Amino acid sequence: MEKKLEKIKKHVTECINCELSKTRTNSVPGKGNFKSDVIFVGEAPGKNEDMKGEPFIGIAGKKLSIALENVGITREQVYITNIVKCRPPKNRVPTEIERNTCKNYLKKEIEIIKPKIICILGNTAFNSLLDGKEIIKFRGKLVKKDNQLYFLTIHPAATIYNQKLTTVLKKDIKKLFKLVTEVKDKKEIKIDIEYTS
Repeated sequence: MEKKLEKIKKHVTECINCELSKTRTNSVPGKGNFKSDVIFVGEAPGKNEDMKGEPFIGIAGKKLSIALENVGITREQVYITNIVKCRPPKNRVPTEIERNTCKNYLKKEIEIIKPKIICILGNTAFNSLLDGKEIIKFRGKLVKKDNQLYFLTIHPAATIYNQKLTTVLKKDIKKLFKLVTEVKDKKEIKIDIEYTS
């Protein structure tokens, strides 16, 4: 499994499939525990991530780490990735073409790790994975689509501009890991939204 992820990582770092490859410093493959029960999926790398080639290492990443530590989880225990693996110029929202070009990398990461729950961070990931809008209305909810569970929450970057959302993020992460435990223990869980094919 680790070898398969390394292979994806190599493809990501060498990728020149879209225009973002011309403006990036480094592409940013997913990082973390390949045996994780949870995959966190954000939007795209920012300035710090572009410099270092690692996901969620800027201020938003610190906010996520704090929310994880709050429930006794370290970053090393989970897997963190993005919809788009290269930084869009000036941190703009990635275009549909960019998202679609990168889609396969995320799909493969999910197939290898087989997480119990995919935690969607923010609107872009919500829109890309579930065609959703207005994450704030749906945050804290558990979604099922094609036998995969998704948990919706705000992007940690939102807490930088609105301090009140820090409590919201912490509360959601706490709920997420409670749900993970229940899934592992094969308990009956409440699905808030179910997509039918």
